[in-house]
Amino acid sequence: MRLLRHFDLNLLLVFEVLMHERHVTRAAETLHLSQPALSHALKRLRESLDDPLLVRTENGMQPTPRALELLPVVQQALAMLRQGLAPPAMFTPANSTRRFTLATTDYFEEVMYPLFLSQLLAYAPGISFSIELITPDVLSEGLEQRQIDMVVGLDSQSALPSGVIQTPWMDEELVCLAATHNGRVGEGLNIGQFAGALHVELADISGLRPSNIDSCLVQHGLTRRVISKNLNYIAAARVVALTEAIMTLPRQMAERFVMMLPVRMVEPPKELPTLQMTLIQHGLFANEPALIWLTQSLVEFAGTFRQQASSGALRPA
Repeated sequence: MRLLRHFDLNLLLVFEVLMHERHVTRAAETLHLSQPALSHALKRLRESLDDPLLVRTENGMQPTPRALELLPVVQQALAMLRQGLAPPAMFTPANSTRRFTLATTDYFEEVMYPLFLSQLLAYAPGISFSIELITPDVLSEGLEQRQIDMVVGLDSQSALPSGVIQTPWMDEELVCLAATHNGRVGEGLNIGQFAGALHVELADISGLRPSNIDSCLVQHGLTRRVISKNLNYIAAARVVALTEAIMTLPRQMAERFVMMLPVRMVEPPKELPTLQMTLIQHGLFANEPALIWLTQSLVEFAGTFRQQASSGALRPA
């Protein structure tokens, strides 16, 4: 290993090939070097090691005892370098038993995850997933410490710590939900009516950003009154069903609640932003083949999901 302190990789390669070929011209051809360039490299090796290394005999060029002593050391050093510099092994989903840990919104877990998992298992039967909540610790430490592989579905406006990579993933239309008995709300709301209504809000479980809806209202000189802030959509929808408050949520989730609870969908103000969901992972592991495959699978799934949602194929029966 001490050779690594004195010689660059090129000289180690020259030494290895010379010991194998024992012929300067053939070694030059093997290394795609000119013969003068190889002769110069051999001269450097001889001067540095104070040994001729190869000596001409009646049987051709033969290595000296010093060269034979160094050969296994050089071969071991080069083997370690080749192994370390080799590209990572390909991820083969069909044979993998990898368990991925995802931190997600309950929208992804409820609306998208069951279908996503069922499709993956068709060609990657050995994989599995653990689903966790998105918390500040997940974003600041969980991703970096490999406790979480990926954060799925967080809004693109979220404030994020350094070192993480955020990839645009899927946009979803927002709608409002109101109780069927709520006579204060019609089929649609303008922004003034929206601000004047009572609201149930889904708490930002990441704890890192203000509400995009509130930011939109502030831009129009408006505020709203939130009577309940809940951690999950189903609890918030149940509050809506029993009060005269409204909530704002993705359309695919709202359609499920209409089938489950005495609530109805209401068109929101056109000024409200679209929900822009992302995939988040740490830059330390973004080039890992398994995570590249997972990212590609989620992106492909989102494209299919959007098409099915647009056609009405995903509406609950």
